[in-house]
Amino acid sequence: MSSASPFKLAAIQMVSSTSVDDNLYFAQEQIAKAAEQGAKLILLPEYFALMGRRDTDKVAIRETPGQGPVQAFLSETAKRHGVWIVGGTLPLACESDGKVRNTTLVFNPKGESTARYDKIHLFRYANEKERYDEANTIEAGSGVVSFDALGTKFGLSVCYDLRFPEMYRAMGPVGVILVPAAFTYTTGRAHWEILLRARAIENQCYVLACGQGGEHDNGRRTWGHSMWIDPWGQVLACLPEGEGVLMGEFDPERLQGVRAQLPALEHRVL
Repeated sequence: MSSASPFKLAAIQMVSSTSVDDNLYFAQEQIAKAAEQGAKLILLPEYFALMGRRDTDKVAIRETPGQGPVQAFLSETAKRHGVWIVGGTLPLACESDGKVRNTTLVFNPKGESTARYDKIHLFRYANEKERYDEANTIEAGSGVVSFDALGTKFGLSVCYDLRFPEMYRAMGPVGVILVPAAFTYTTGRAHWEILLRARAIENQCYVLACGQGGEHDNGRRTWGHSMWIDPWGQVLACLPEGEGVLMGEFDPERLQGVRAQLPALEHRVL
């Protein structure tokens, strides 16, 4: 499937704050480090630009497509370093009053926006201490999105999407699944790694997962554990908690080798 040569890619794990400026400054520094280490594609986490004190804070900074400081930052940074940047998620305006789309934008090395995915599965969870309901402030997207870069096909997904394997099947064969996330500490500790490895195994592809990873200004604790996983489900690299760069290398021979040895994708019936 892939005509790619080996290339490096990176995930920027963050502990985003309530300051957009501070978050963009940190992301800029880490993207530069990843580019210096040879990364050709760099993934940011969900909500990289803002982890607000209230759910409604992201509505206040929403941008319209093609305009706004966060999109300008992504475009300019991709162009400056000559890399692909997958911008985690940022809040884009939508038709619903008081809500946003939780959107992943992809920028090529020329700084052009080439793909957009709006998160389609909205997280809801409650226990004795925690309560989340993204539908209060987010309008769900529709449709599955992939894009071609660096000689292979990338599938876009966000955080809670990870629990819906049918979404990844709908992408068709991809070389790499991308998963920017802000998994809670509770759900991440229980399910994050096993879900990521399952998606890699059943789709026989690499998975690059990029998390928020620590204690945030708003009191929320995220799981982190950004990972690079191969098509056999092996975790090749992991950054448990805190901020930093996780590097991985896409190996097309490994991808093709797994698919040749166990041609499960060819054996699909449903």
